[in-house]
Amino acid sequence: MNIENSRDYYGTVLEGSQDLKTDACCTAEAPPPAIMAAMRNVHDDVRARYYGCGLVAPQAIEGAHILDLGSGSGQDAYILAQLVGQHGSVTGVDTTPQQLAVANEHIEWHREKFGYATSNVMFVEGDIERLDALDLPQGHFDIIVSNCVINLVADKAAVFSAAHRLLKTGGELYFSDVYADRRVPADLLDDPVLHGECLSGALYWGDFDRLAKEAGFADPRLVTSRPLAIGDARIAEKLDGIAFHSATYRLFKLDGLEPECEDYGQAVRYKGTVAGQERVFELDAHHLIEAGRVFPVCGNSWKMLAEGRFADHFEFFGDFSKHYGVFPGCGTASPFAAPVNSAEAAGCC
Repeated sequence: MNIENSRDYYGTVLEGSQDLKTDACCTAEAPPPAIMAAMRNVHDDVRARYYGCGLVAPQAIEGAHILDLGSGSGQDAYILAQLVGQHGSVTGVDTTPQQLAVANEHIEWHREKFGYATSNVMFVEGDIERLDALDLPQGHFDIIVSNCVINLVADKAAVFSAAHRLLKTGGELYFSDVYADRRVPADLLDDPVLHGECLSGALYWGDFDRLAKEAGFADPRLVTSRPLAIGDARIAEKLDGIAFHSATYRLFKLDGLEPECEDYGQAVRYKGTVAGQERVFELDAHHLIEAGRVFPVCGNSWKMLAEGRFADHFEFFGDFSKHYGVFPGCGTASPFAAPVNSAEAAGCC
């Protein structure tokens, strides 16, 4: 039912973002100046059929090759096409013919608007649950993005697994979606409005964490999140108290990431050279790295910065030669009781 309902809801039921019944498929974040400027260069017809829930434009992507899963009418693809530049590329995949028609109709218009000799954007019709059927190059993409779409598909594990195969080592899946604070009852998936509004297919956050790790993304990082308002009383009644959040995660494809944040005495110093984040680099919601200061990091964060496209923007200190346990305040605390003072220790049998 999922794919058929998605095609009908986004191709026929909704004529524009004004027809949405909740704010689940809306972006509440204020775009930074570079994204706002790029958005102004997107055709009005494309913008009118935008249904994303977050900003899927990670830092330092000039020259990158990006895959957009569930690209819809193409707004994110056309924004990213400006940020990657003429030497980068954006490939959008979507299953709704009406949305693809809007995206494809304006390819030449955007090429001229951007001033490119050839378009760096293409759109492919396909089901993101079956990416292997599309003959996309394995290990090719620097970044995969998705904006409020993975919740719409039934086999979410297939999406995460295929994304891991399609990414280069050091690449990342950077995506926004809707999550629930508990597992949504299966019978709600049959409700076309709840499904189309990105609610009944939302993953319980604990299940997401497990599926991401099973696909090979060992350390999911939360970038932003916000609670969703369910303004329609009839929809709220059906959901019976389930709370939903829109959240953006980044998942890195890196060898050797550990399930916990382990401390090896490492640190980084940010050079302040990423455009738009010259003062503070935001790796995720818990790692805001101020330029010029030595910033202690766990081994996983060190790898995320050192073994991908961010490496030139940092100085790196330390290695993995000595382990100091779980990184304080960043991982699971030790399950054991605090050491006992030897003077107070008593014998036991």
